[in-house]
Amino acid sequence: MMIRLHNDDWGFETNCFVCEPTNAHGLQIPFFHDTEGGLVVAEFELSDTFSGAPTLVHGGVTLAVLDEAMAWACIAIGKQWSVTTETTTRFDRAVRVGSGYRVEAEVVDHVGTTMRAAARVLDRRGVVRAEANASFTTLGEAQATRIAGGAIDQRHRRYVND
Repeated sequence: MMIRLHNDDWGFETNCFVCEPTNAHGLQIPFFHDTEGGLVVAEFELSDTFSGAPTLVHGGVTLAVLDEAMAWACIAIGKQWSVTTETTTRFDRAVRVGSGYRVEAEVVDHVGTTMRAAARVLDRRGVVRAEANASFTTLGEAQATRIAGGAIDQRHRRYVND
């Protein structure tokens, strides 16, 4: 089953550069939790607004997509609010503007307050274009509320408390 992940499901507003559909200057990529596959996934195609070298998506933008997918994996799969503490990324092949891609992320380990996740960007043929591994520090309820500016409405946190 594929479940659409929404920022407002957590009861606070965000202007996320990668996933918020109302951010006119952002990527507006919708993410989904593939409950059967144990993955967070998204399909995306970026315009030359996000290019680095001509015809190529800027590496920092590609990394932002990978990081966002892993963060959603921590929330949807790991059931924890988390922040990135360290990332390693490998750019195997070019990610081109105007071409379609899929990002997939999963939680690979969770010990104490550290969660590790992995993500990859694949082209339409399934060839890996970029991949990342990251460590995340999980946040307790009070920390998550403080980061959100004290605006988390507990009634809306349905996904975390499944």
